[in-house]
Amino acid sequence: MEINLVSDTVTKPSQEMLRYMFQAQVGDDVYKQDPTVNALQDKVAEMFGMEAAMFFPSGTMANQTAIKLHTQPGEQLIADKWAHVFNYEGGGVSFNSGVSCCLLDGNRGMITAAQVAGAVNLPEFYHSPLTSLVCVENTTNKGGGACYDINELVKIKQVCQQNNLKFHLDGARLWNALVVTKENPKSYGQIFDTISVCLSKGLGAPIGSLLVSDRATIDRALRVRKILGGGMRQVGYLAAAGIYALDNNIARLAEDHRRAKELGAALSKLSWVEKVEPIETNILIFEVRKGLDDNLLIAKLKERNIHISAMGHGKLRIVTHLDYREVMHSYVLETLERIGTK
Repeated sequence: MEINLVSDTVTKPSQEMLRYMFQAQVGDDVYKQDPTVNALQDKVAEMFGMEAAMFFPSGTMANQTAIKLHTQPGEQLIADKWAHVFNYEGGGVSFNSGVSCCLLDGNRGMITAAQVAGAVNLPEFYHSPLTSLVCVENTTNKGGGACYDINELVKIKQVCQQNNLKFHLDGARLWNALVVTKENPKSYGQIFDTISVCLSKGLGAPIGSLLVSDRATIDRALRVRKILGGGMRQVGYLAAAGIYALDNNIARLAEDHRRAKELGAALSKLSWVEKVEPIETNILIFEVRKGLDDNLLIAKLKERNIHISAMGHGKLRIVTHLDYREVMHSYVLETLERIGTK
């Protein structure tokens, strides 16, 4: 029994999802003629109360498209220092859009309206890059699955409006935040100019993200997606997995959150664990006691068929997901309690 807790991207389609995919009606999406893709896009746009959505093969491509739409070369976006768009998208901000990043020292990957207001360059001061975009991530990946307070997002939006800035949400794990906060997705649609959401993490689809916005912006996004190589043909088979995931796998995210918290509670009682960071959703980050080798712990867990990831500086990460079942959870809890450190 292999237990992979490296990420929630490791899930495989369930038999029910595969059957739904097999039955999909498809066409050529490059010609906008795939009915299942069109249905998925309409479904997600309606969920957020926005006019249109576009299917992408990856969240990185969706985010990079949004940045390209909102900026011009030489300009600057504001984001947290741990932002995915800066750290984990291959330098696409600079390569694709010629944009620099003003990185803020937020709290667990989350920035405040006051920080944003203080980071905006004066438009008339032409020696500095023109600030044109603010990007936030909810939940935060490197911040351990932390969820923004929606009231703070509203305040950031106000700063954006006051300074003529666009506001983009990297919502790769927004579904997790919505389950925790019980907020309506339409509330987010009222705040952001663009939102990217992912289907292949907690929702268990094999691939796919969507960019959601007003219709004119999504029409422009089609050209950018084409330039980035994101035009696909009979992609309705994959879009069907997304529809199934949205209909069946959102509410169950609460199980992933429960298991992550139970793992965190167990780790916090162990003598060889220095610190467990706060757990709100399905990402758990912890540190081993100073002087211990975190790679040794990873190796010991691997010997017992449990796989987790290292984040550097003694930090380790566990991510719960759809394929992490209760029998696995019991085994991991028992193993963590028994495992030695020497």
